Amino acid sequence: MPRPPGHGPDFEVRRQKIIDTAASLFARQGYAATSINDLGRAVGLAKGALYYYIGSKENLLIEIQSRVMEPLLARARQIAALDEDPLLRLRLLSESLLTIIFRRLDHIWVYEHDYRSLTGDYLKTLLGERSEFERLVRGLLADAVEQGSFRAVEPRLATLQFLNLHNHTYQWVKPDGPWDAVFLSREYCDTLFRGFAAPGAVLPDIEEQAAAFKRARPDLPLDPEADWQPAAVAS
Repeated sequence: MPRPPGHGPDFEVRRQKIIDTAASLFARQGYAATSINDLGRAVGLAKGALYYYIGSKENLLIEIQSRVMEPLLARARQIAALDEDPLLRLRLLSESLLTIIFRRLDHIWVYEHDYRSLTGDYLKTLLGERSEFERLVRGLLADAVEQGSFRAVEPRLATLQFLNLHNHTYQWVKPDGPWDAVFLSREYCDTLFRGFAAPGAVLPDIEEQAAAFKRARPDLPLDPEADWQPAAVAS
């Protein structure tokens, strides 16, 4: 939502905190079951003042979805376009996806469970972004088949295997637990790549390649939010 005229950075700081609180409430209670009064009590604002910051309850859902999909899709496009081994690009994309899952667990919960509460063009846009992300994964899997690293996997099924293994992580992972995004990405990709491998194929040392890439390309961090700026949402 654009900042109202005459309001400085303090307004935006407050608004971002309201979105964070909304994500937490929606994750615990569900979007439909959380009222504006619930949110107002949580942030210490009357309904009128709260609407001044957020415009509408749906705007909050739009912002939460955007915080997940916009930076992730932007980074996925950059990774997919690299002139690198498709297995390395899949490994980088895996870590990028897991990084945002770890960072925004509440947002991911809302993203996965409540996106159907969006309406009109906002829902259409989100579904289009989700489809594009799936196409990027599917394209990398197809590249790995074409170069002979992977057997002739069924593209749609292989894409779902990749996504389901990653996307369900939010249901059980603990940010302060023993595993981080790098570790899980390494383990997930090792399992997937060995399962998809073509008979007799000798897979490269993807972890060595990933480490070398990170050293050589600090300008392309795997954290999707490292250089992301949120787009304005109409009130």
